[in-house]
Amino acid sequence: MTLVDRIGERLKQAMRDRDRDAVTLWRTTLSAVSNAEAVPIDTLPPAGALEGIRVGAGSADAGRRELTDDDVRAIVRGEMDELLAAASEMGAHGHSEQADTLRARAATLGEFLDEFV
Repeated sequence: MTLVDRIGERLKQAMRDRDRDAVTLWRTTLSAVSNAEAVPIDTLPPAGALEGIRVGAGSADAGRRELTDDDVRAIVRGEMDELLAAASEMGAHGHSEQADTLRARAATLGEFLDEFV
C-alpha cells in the first residue's frame, strides 16, 4: 500500500468518524499530492492543426506524474511546515485557538510520517 493509499484510508476513517478537522487535514494533504502529480503546462505539447486533435472522453487530459513514496513524504513534510508557519503567524496575532488547531494538524502529519519512515 502506497503512502497516498494510506492517506486516503485516513481520510475515509475521518469521514466515518465524522471528524471534521481530520477530514480537512487529509483532504488538504491529498490535494497537495494531486497538485504535485500535475504536469506543468510548459511541458505539454502546443496546440496543432485540427487534423491532430483527438476527440472523445478524456482525450484532452494530460498525463500525471508518478510520485514515489519519498516524493509524497516530502509533500507531507511541506504541508506540515506550512501548518507550523501558519500557526506561528496566528499565535503572533493573538489567535491562540486557531494556532493550536494548526499545530495539532501538523503533529498529526508528523505522527503519520513517523509511522512510515
